[in-house]
Amino acid sequence: MKKTTIVLLMSAVHTSTVLAQFTGPSVAGSAVTVAQAKAALPGRYVTVAGHVVSHLREDYYNFRDASGEIRVEIESSVWQGRKVGPDTKVRLVAEVDLGVTGRNLWVKSLDVVESSPVAGPGLEPVPSRP
Repeated sequence: MKKTTIVLLMSAVHTSTVLAQFTGPSVAGSAVTVAQAKAALPGRYVTVAGHVVSHLREDYYNFRDASGEIRVEIESSVWQGRKVGPDTKVRLVAEVDLGVTGRNLWVKSLDVVESSPVAGPGLEPVPSRP
């Protein structure tokens, strides 16, 4: 009887931990536009899709989608050696930051959504990375 009670209690504890699920905010953040990211509170994580259009200095770039443009900080480790041009559509997961120049995005990850093929005489199209 004592063994049966212990086994039942152990299985009840094990089952409750298996069914546990995190219901808080995701690190990936919600998908937003640049205009929405500019209005978001500092510290919030967001996901934006668009184009890195120009390099400003060091790790700072201009990022643009259909709603506008925002300054982003992309450290060299985030690039992971990938070549991204203004025609390459990317998805950024970033934290909204407030600096002396206003809101910007501190990029935590970058994924290539679609790559524009580079083709020409003797060149093969560049496949997009999964």
